[in-house]
This record gives sequence, structure tokens and C-alpha cells, in this order.
Amino acid sequence: MDSIISKKNGSQEAPRAKPHTGDAESAPMFDLIELLFFAYRDFVRDADLVLENYGFGRAHHRVLHFVSRRPGLTIAELLDILKITKQSLNRVLKELLGQGYVEVSMGVIDRRQRLLYPTAKGNDLAQEIARLQSRRFSRVLAQLPAGARASAFDFLLAMVDAGERDKVAAFIAAGAPAPASKTRTKT
Repeated sequence: MDSIISKKNGSQEAPRAKPHTGDAESAPMFDLIELLFFAYRDFVRDADLVLENYGFGRAHHRVLHFVSRRPGLTIAELLDILKITKQSLNRVLKELLGQGYVEVSMGVIDRRQRLLYPTAKGNDLAQEIARLQSRRFSRVLAQLPAGARASAFDFLLAMVDAGERDKVAAFIAAGAPAPASKTRTKT
């Protein structure tokens, strides 16, 4: 069997299943399906352990992550990013607002808009989790050949539905904006 990661301490290399060579209709790609499941399980476990201390779950993390990355995000934009209903968002957002992790302000131009901002406490929690998850990425990428980060990025972006790819790529490329200098009106 091939290996995917060489252990630096000289121990056995992790085995890799033979790659699936047929088309998607001939046989399920169980190796990739299961690897994605286990990788996601371990990736989110880092965040889960931190969130548990606050009585929060993964839905709270997703909201807090995107609000922290994009201060001033509208509720409609957040719903579009997460692909969830208002009803699904309502409970989670209510808890984050009630516990002081997120605040809502009226739009400056359109006062019907509700803009979401992280509080200092909310931003600190989002950053703590992002640092944990970034450490996992750094550990893994250090064990892979040069260029692995770009390949991983390309692979994950290709996993996004084709109609959403350009939007997601632009969203990621934009990064976090500079802190808003305009005065917000709290509701």
C-alpha cells in the first residue's frame, strides 16, 4: 500500500486505500467519503471542546465565525452563506445576542436591515477556535509536500457546487474587512 504521510519519528507510514478508478456510477468512493467524514469529525472536535464550555454547539460556531469574519453582515447574507432558514438561525442568534457574543444594529442606509457584529467577547471566542483549527491545518500541512495547501484549497473549492464556486472564492479572497468606522445604531 502507498503512504500518505511519513511519520517524522521513523514509525510506520499511514496506509492509503487504493484510489477509486471507476466513474461515480460504478461504485461508491468509500475511501474518500469516509476520509472526509473522519477528517471533518476531528477538525470540528477541536471547536466542539471549546464551545462545550460555553453551552454552544456547531451552529453557534458557524454564526459566530462568519459574523466575526464579516462584521456588518446582514441576516439575509448570513442565511445565504449558511443555507439555512430564518427559523433555524433564530434560536442560535437569540442565544448569541442574549449572552453578549453578537450585537445587532440597524442599517445606516436601509434602516430595515439588521447588521450583525461580534462583540469583543464574541470575536475573542471566534479567534480562539480559528487558532485551534489553524494549528491542526499547520500540523498536517507540515507533513505534506510543498504545494499541499494550494492543492487542498483547489480540492475543497471544487467540492462546492459549481453555481456557488465563484461566489465562495470571492468571499474567501475578500478576507475580513477593516473594522467599520461608521457609527452603528443599536436596535
